Amino acid sequence: MSEIKKHREETYSEAKKSFLYTIFQKITLNARNQFFNLFLVNNNYSENKSVIDIGSTPSLEKEQNTFLQKVKDNPNVTCLSNQDCKILQKKYKNIKKVIIGDAKNTMLENNSFDIVHSNATIEHVGSFEEQVLFVKEMFRISKESIFIQTPNRFYPIDFHTILPFVHWLPKKIHRKILKYLKLDFYAEEKNLNLLDIRELKKICEILKITKYKILKYKLFFLTSNLILVAYK
Repeated sequence: MSEIKKHREETYSEAKKSFLYTIFQKITLNARNQFFNLFLVNNNYSENKSVIDIGSTPSLEKEQNTFLQKVKDNPNVTCLSNQDCKILQKKYKNIKKVIIGDAKNTMLENNSFDIVHSNATIEHVGSFEEQVLFVKEMFRISKESIFIQTPNRFYPIDFHTILPFVHWLPKKIHRKILKYLKLDFYAEEKNLNLLDIRELKKICEILKITKYKILKYKLFFLTSNLILVAYK
């Protein structure tokens, strides 16, 4: 079992034991439903469009892979993950193909899919330079648009560690504190590297993407999530 998969399963199992789990589950479901509404409004989506979901999760829990549930009537859906997600085809019969691969180098052809979608993945691909490669690859394989959702670094709580404000500190100091608190997995840049609006804009500038927008999703009146939508 990979380090990422093992950590994800252990963390998720522990979370389900918490009395806050039901509340967290409702917040997550509501947020992901809203993300999909924003996806519909900001992309020229229809059920005959080809779509790839980058960073799919091998889980059948209802708050996971909400996007796949929403596009279950589309027969042109592909999933790409660094984990084996074939289990998803048991629940979502419309999934055309499941690819195990590197989102920064998919080995797919240019303009392979009408729309490229990714939910809460870019913050887990590594350094800022690797995040640039991630967006570059998504843009390369899209014909029309890309949709990338990620937590906002400057929301008061980091929902990965459930710690307040610590992630606002310079990233090197933040990681040292996480190590001190025995949160070694999230202390590694390759596992967690939160983004803010400035960094998303910088990525687009580096890649010379000019047709884009950054949407702000608010939770309790503050921006908890950022969504980058970029167009060909």
